[in-house]
Amino acid sequence: MESSSTASGASTRREATRQKLYEAAVTLIAEQGFSATTVDEIAERAGVAKGTVYYNFASKSVLFEELLRHGVGLLTASLREAAEQTAKDGGTKVAALDAMIRAGLVFIDRYPAFTQLYVAELWRTNRAWQSTLLVVRQKAVAVVEDVLREGIENGEFSEEIDVPLTAAALVGMVLVAALDWQAFQPERSLDDVHAALSRLLQGRVSGRP
Repeated sequence: MESSSTASGASTRREATRQKLYEAAVTLIAEQGFSATTVDEIAERAGVAKGTVYYNFASKSVLFEELLRHGVGLLTASLREAAEQTAKDGGTKVAALDAMIRAGLVFIDRYPAFTQLYVAELWRTNRAWQSTLLVVRQKAVAVVEDVLREGIENGEFSEEIDVPLTAAALVGMVLVAALDWQAFQPERSLDDVHAALSRLLQGRVSGRP
């Protein structure tokens, strides 16, 4: 029987391999598109044998679907962690949303190619992984929805807020603003971009008191 330490080591190695494949796939697909990217190219970029790709994923489509799950899962976890840390610190729900905006920007700054793919794929309707993408997107948006509902319950937010649409708008704001920042205003710092979005969140864009 395989020892627990041996099994753990094998699991760690497999996860490291899968991470290499995720990174190779997202980079290549961002560069040349899904259809033009081959399994051979993914394997070569990851530094593994072609068979290793099929050992971990049944096909290129499955690899990309799992890549979406993995990436949006990381984003969702970072948003949730930001909200939970704010709650532990005794912060308001506005502070939680602000912390989530920053967490989103940090994620996008770290994974720009994945973010570009994710946003592009959201608007396609003929992909095999569309249903999976909608599910993982909703998990990310749901974290923001929870904070909004808690804010309504404690009287911090208006009961007139449309929770699903507001949550989607906040997530969309961060995604689009961050991509615009990286593509057209790369000289700006993350702190600078966060400050601008924070002003929007807190309604401080008017010149009136």
